[in-house]
Amino acid sequence: MKGLVIKNTGSWYLLKAEDGTQVEAKIKGNFRMKDIRATNPITVGDRVVFDVNAEGQALISTIEPRRNYIIRRASNLSKQSHIIACNIDLSVLVVTLRLPETSTVFIDRFLATAQAYRVPTVLVFNKTDLYNQKDKEYLAGLMRLYEHLDYKCFAVSAIDEESISALKTELKDKIALFSGHSGVGKSTLINTIMGKTIAKTGGISDYHKKGMHTTTFSEMFELPFGGYIIDTPGIKGFGTIDMKTNEISHYFPEIFAKSTECKFYNCTHTHEPQCAVLEAVENGYIAASRYNSYLSILGDVGAEKYR
Repeated sequence: MKGLVIKNTGSWYLLKAEDGTQVEAKIKGNFRMKDIRATNPITVGDRVVFDVNAEGQALISTIEPRRNYIIRRASNLSKQSHIIACNIDLSVLVVTLRLPETSTVFIDRFLATAQAYRVPTVLVFNKTDLYNQKDKEYLAGLMRLYEHLDYKCFAVSAIDEESISALKTELKDKIALFSGHSGVGKSTLINTIMGKTIAKTGGISDYHKKGMHTTTFSEMFELPFGGYIIDTPGIKGFGTIDMKTNEISHYFPEIFAKSTECKFYNCTHTHEPQCAVLEAVENGYIAASRYNSYLSILGDVGAEKYR
């Protein structure tokens, strides 16, 4: 029998079978996943083959080929990876400018990884109801930057249903992964989109001004207007993995485009003479924040860093 993984708790999986029923399953003892050294061999969005044994236990025996996935370095600083979700049509990165603040380095690391694994991404700037005039000006600048790079941006307040109408249109009939720091209002936003409470919501730590985890496991929810949302636990940092030095610039469209004008074909855009990218950064044609994010990912290679 075949099924879609709609929830992953780490020890068992909830599957939606072809007949629409939900089945709790575990991994068959001899199951092995090829090529990817991951902390989670099966994730939400996977399509799998399973059997039911004599004791009535559903066991997953096969994972079908994935068309894409979002992956990051596991947070235990190991060389292993953690697959956030797979077989997705759209990744939605929920960010906030305050309570808590999402850095542009975090945004760019997520965007570069999504680009590497061919997953379209949109940015949702949440909690706009809390922004002062200075925040609004900064938000406008960020949206101009990312829209210029062909990333769709949405400015929303999760508690204002009218503000999310355009986002709902974007989500219709797609399998969409929602990700972001703890505390950015992801669960509240999902509840507003769904029109009912399905995801737990939490507050902000007064001491650290950071979000507190409310989503413990990844889970997929069917949208009432067509499509699915995958809700994921909040992530503190986004450690890139398996990116080669000469490929990282490919995941920054503006850097990759400018790199064709560099004197050396293997230019790293860090110190080389007649580097068109460095010149573009100096002259303001490439945003300094984006270039700093590029350098940040370069620093991951071989250093086993996690951010």
